[in-house]
Amino acid sequence: MEKRRLGRTDLLVSKICLGTMTFGEQNTEAEGHAQLDMAAERGVNFFDMAELYPIPPKAETQGRTEAIIGSWLKARRNRDRAIIASKVVGRTANEWFRGGRPSKLVRADILDAIDKSLAKLGIDHLDLYQIHFPDRLVPWGSNPTRIGKWPAERVADETPIAETLAVFDELVKAGKIRHLGLSNESSWGVMKFIHEADKGVGPRVVSLQNAYNLVNRTFEVNLAEVCDREDVSLLAYSPLAQGYLTGKYDDGALPAGSRKQLFDRLQRYETPGAAEAHKAYNDLAREYGMEPALFANAFVTHRPFVTSNIIGATSTAQLETALASADVKWTAEMQEAVDALHQKLGNPCP
Repeated sequence: MEKRRLGRTDLLVSKICLGTMTFGEQNTEAEGHAQLDMAAERGVNFFDMAELYPIPPKAETQGRTEAIIGSWLKARRNRDRAIIASKVVGRTANEWFRGGRPSKLVRADILDAIDKSLAKLGIDHLDLYQIHFPDRLVPWGSNPTRIGKWPAERVADETPIAETLAVFDELVKAGKIRHLGLSNESSWGVMKFIHEADKGVGPRVVSLQNAYNLVNRTFEVNLAEVCDREDVSLLAYSPLAQGYLTGKYDDGALPAGSRKQLFDRLQRYETPGAAEAHKAYNDLAREYGMEPALFANAFVTHRPFVTSNIIGATSTAQLETALASADVKWTAEMQEAVDALHQKLGNPCP
């Protein structure tokens, strides 16, 4: 599988990354290992997780995902061939991460998070450590298509980005992480981290993990220029819009065992106009003789500014489809057809 450079680093990551947020909830340890084996055999060397996982976040399951990947790394003895990325939570009122209190992006909380993640994974360092979401109050994903509350709400104890960045400098110097990445971040946030790093405060951001798919192309509005000029890699998550771009929910369908049926947490992709957009793209995929899931993944995998497409699956059959997107010949005609729909439909699910 093609490998692409991660930011300005010497790391070459596969153009498909295996996301693992179902491990420990919808997938057992054995099923997780089977997915990891299958992805590795197909040339995937990049694996993404978070201290938050599995999804949905719960006190009783938190940390299972990292533990499952840790047991796989130990059993396969392949740490030297795997690029491991995890995340620390941003500001959250959930108290189970820090043993009974809320969490912020301050020194004590970041140090607690990294040590717990390394222990669960059974390794001595992470190749990429990402901030899962900001400490400041921003809409989820940080890239809305219109302004909501104004002036924007701020908390009195907002952690300065320079303060957070200095902690990551400690982690790099201690050998616990190699590189810093962001997630669910805005153009201002990315540039602020870069500005502070360029002043010598801490490590320079190498990647940004944001949602990117057919119904959410907000990355292209401002972040694309930021990432291009500053050599920040886009790690695109949610290529299937939480399953809506597979076609399984078309026309109001609710398959048994689907994430919506189990958890009903897909509101990001249930906004006004979303159902019509999902159906339009799924129908377009069928016009090209492709499964909607293959088409949607191929769109993301083959975008020139996407360094790695973070795929997810709950079965090896779904994983096979996602991996196959690397081999799809994405044509100019397909892109023109997608762009024509996007011109009409916009970004209904930012």
